[in-house]
Amino acid sequence: MSGCKSAKSVQPVFFIPHGAGPCFFMDWNPVGTWHGMENFLRSIETSLPQRPTAIVLISAHWQAPKFSVTAAEQPGLIYDYYGFPEHTYQLKYPAKGSPALAQRVSDLLHDVGLEVHQEAERGFDHGMFIPLKVMFPKADIPVVQLSLRHGLSPAAHLEAGKALSPLRKEGVLIIGSGMSFHNMSGYGDDRFTTASEQFDAWLKETIQSGPDKKFQHLQDWTLAPHALECHPSGEEEHLIPLMVVAGAANEDLGIQVYSERVMETQLSAFRFG
Repeated sequence: MSGCKSAKSVQPVFFIPHGAGPCFFMDWNPVGTWHGMENFLRSIETSLPQRPTAIVLISAHWQAPKFSVTAAEQPGLIYDYYGFPEHTYQLKYPAKGSPALAQRVSDLLHDVGLEVHQEAERGFDHGMFIPLKVMFPKADIPVVQLSLRHGLSPAAHLEAGKALSPLRKEGVLIIGSGMSFHNMSGYGDDRFTTASEQFDAWLKETIQSGPDKKFQHLQDWTLAPHALECHPSGEEEHLIPLMVVAGAANEDLGIQVYSERVMETQLSAFRFG
């Protein structure tokens, strides 16, 4: 991959919430539940310093034994949500893949000693194509998806993100797609509101900290207030894309760019750079 090397061209990195299944493309009760999140996602494109040359997205919905990256020229879609209206299984997002970028990602991870697999058959799951359909509806930017690694080690995912940081200077936009709160028992239950708010405040403070504190706190995220109420042990996959993004940010300070109470829980997005 190549691109302009000026400082102006360096892309930011984002951790975004991707909502509930195909929530942005269906009726919801109460009406408006996801409108604030949708509007935030739509705003990202115009906030960028330039049009991305490509996108690398890390979705909470793909875990593999080793870091894996989609390598097909034209990946299909995986409708990995259940019980939603029939039309949501007809949604399309015909973005091209990029075997060249998949190889670049593989090389960067391999160079720091991380095993990586190029996946030629797998398509894009809903943690990828649903938010991208809102953010970049024309589907005219090449995209590859990177998996999480089994075990969900914060340190390993921070390391992977650091390895991918050079892509930012090549015009590649790196996005972590998950949820800052993800306890299925907690959505819609106001008993989780305070816990989600306190964990969210910790996330905001951590993301806005210098690199040493940021990396240490994220590695030890289970020590945060109400951490395991917000992300139950063994089910923290929706938080781990944040580790990759924070690693890719290197020393860049982060900011909270979206925060809203949705279904009685506080949900946020963060940007670095």
